[in-house]
Amino acid sequence: MNIVFAGTPDFAATALDALWHAGHTVRLVLTQPDRPAGRGLRPRFSAVKRTALERGLAIMQPPTLKDRDLVDTIFALQPDVLVVAAYGLMVPQALLDIPQLGAINIHASLLPRWRGAAPIQRAILAGDAATGITIMQMDAGLDTGAILLQETVTIDADDTAQTLHDKLALLGGRLIVESLSRRPVAHPQDAAGATYAHKIDKREARINWTESAAELARKVRAFNPFPGAASAVGATDVKIWRARVEPGITDQPGMVCEADAAGIVVACGRGGLRLLELQRAGGKRLPVSAFITGSDVTRGAFFGD
Repeated sequence: MNIVFAGTPDFAATALDALWHAGHTVRLVLTQPDRPAGRGLRPRFSAVKRTALERGLAIMQPPTLKDRDLVDTIFALQPDVLVVAAYGLMVPQALLDIPQLGAINIHASLLPRWRGAAPIQRAILAGDAATGITIMQMDAGLDTGAILLQETVTIDADDTAQTLHDKLALLGGRLIVESLSRRPVAHPQDAAGATYAHKIDKREARINWTESAAELARKVRAFNPFPGAASAVGATDVKIWRARVEPGITDQPGMVCEADAAGIVVACGRGGLRLLELQRAGGKRLPVSAFITGSDVTRGAFFGD
C-alpha cells in the first residue's frame, strides 16, 4: 500500500518502522521542523526523521500543512492512505480528502476517553486502571473520528509515562499494520464518554503536599520523564523520580517523618510519600541512599515551595 506518513516523536517512529517492515511503500514522511536543543542550540532531528533517514525515505518538514504547494505535492503522489501519529500539527481537510482510504490516526488512549495532546499522562494522573490504542479514521475534529480498531493495555501500579508510552508505541505499530491489512469497518465514537487530555504544563509538576499521597504518587509516575515532579526542601530544588505511598502518616503536610537509606518519608494531606529516587537541580538522578549521604534532609525538615 502507498502511504504518506506524518509523525514526530518516538511513539510515531515506532509506527513508521512497523509499516516499513510490513512491506508498505512509504512515499513521503512528514515531520515537524528540526528544533534547537542542548547548550549549543544545535538543530535536533525528530525521532521520525531519524527513522526515515535510516530507511532512505523521502522527508518534508513544513511548518504548516496548509501550504498549497505541499497539498499539490501529496496529491501528485496519489497515496492510498495518510497515516498520522503524534504529529503535532492539525491536518487540514484538503489533505484528509486526498487519499483513497482517507487519513488514519494512531491515538494512545481508548477513545473517546482522553482526546487531545497528553493521553498517557492524563490516564495515569486520573488513576485509570487501563488505557490502550485506538486506530481512528480522521475527520475535521480533534480525535473525534470513527474507530477502526482498539486494544486495551493495563496500567500497572509502577508504570510511568515512559514505560506506558513504550508499551503503547509497540501496540500502535502492530495495530496500524493490522488495520491496513484487515480494513475493519469503522464505527462512530460515543461522544457522551469523551474526556480531554490537556497538554502538560510544567507548573503542574510542582508538588502540593496537601494533596493525598495516592494523588502525588500518580503525579510522580505521570511526569516521569517529563517534566519531572518537583519540590523544594529548604533552599534546594529537587525532582522526584520514584516514590511510593506510605500509609499511616498523619504529620503536617510537607514534613519529613523519616530520612534514611530506605527512603525519605514526607507527610501528605492524606498518608505519606516515601521518596526513593531524587535529583538535585543540576545534578544526577540518585537512589535515595546516595542522595541522602551528606544531605541536610533530616526528620523535621519541610518540603514545599
